[in-house]
Amino acid sequence: MPHPSSPFSRPLRAARRGRRRAAVGVTALAASVAALVSTGALTPTPAVAATAAARPDAATADFLAQVRPQGRERVTAAVLDLDAPGRGATVYGADTAYDTASIIKVDILAALLLKAQDAGRGLTAQERTHAEAMIERSDNAAANALWRSIGRAPGLEAANKRLGLTSTQGGPGARWGLTRTTASDQIRLLRAVFEPASSASGGAEGLTAPSRGYLRTLMSRVVDEQSWGVSAAARSAAELKNGWLQRTTTGLWDVNSIGRVAVGGHHYLVAVLSDGSTSMKAGVSLVERAARTALSSTTDR
Repeated sequence: MPHPSSPFSRPLRAARRGRRRAAVGVTALAASVAALVSTGALTPTPAVAATAAARPDAATADFLAQVRPQGRERVTAAVLDLDAPGRGATVYGADTAYDTASIIKVDILAALLLKAQDAGRGLTAQERTHAEAMIERSDNAAANALWRSIGRAPGLEAANKRLGLTSTQGGPGARWGLTRTTASDQIRLLRAVFEPASSASGGAEGLTAPSRGYLRTLMSRVVDEQSWGVSAAARSAAELKNGWLQRTTTGLWDVNSIGRVAVGGHHYLVAVLSDGSTSMKAGVSLVERAARTALSSTTDR
């Protein structure tokens, strides 16, 4: 999500309402790609076909009925109980690709930390300054610098292979916010950050305990005005990172949130991805409804 000086923080403009989906659970083709103004004018990339089962399972159908996406909105949530060994993530909605916007900044920092580990060093003072601005305040200029440092999309994808991600494609050129990912892949990333090295995806090739601790600390220090999202599913503070992006071609919004929350004595990893909202406010509301509903559905199982 943008720094207060970013073009993304300009006043929200009204967007045309899209047609309502023909049936609950059927996913629209991904909207045409927007520009990330902070990284330069972007050429639209090909849309990724988003497919879903003709008959969604009962949990997903109930999830969508409670979350009530409107117009062209679509949303997917994934939840993993960290305190229930052996259980996998539960995904609600079609687990298809979305643009990351600024949630990619967690992945960028993970890739940078792996690069530093391989060199047998810690982060430099400048890298730490960029990392802290990028995660805590979602500064785009800092993200630009670290995106270049990790080798852009090829560097990100090499790191993600080590971390166990399978469905994340780095954005073209300087356009990190147009990285494509799925909710289940974001849970894999969060596991690499929040699980012990012995059980996290990536194993010995993954993040060390100091690297994971550093990332978690920054995610716990996100500025107050950016601490919405998955935190709505918990009554306590959360470690999180959010992202938002308005598409220049449609005026519609991508709004995402990932992180760890504590509920009922258990810690949960939660990822909510959405697009097609008519305003940032509507997108935040959709993401928070989805986070609460997905977590409630998971804890009731």
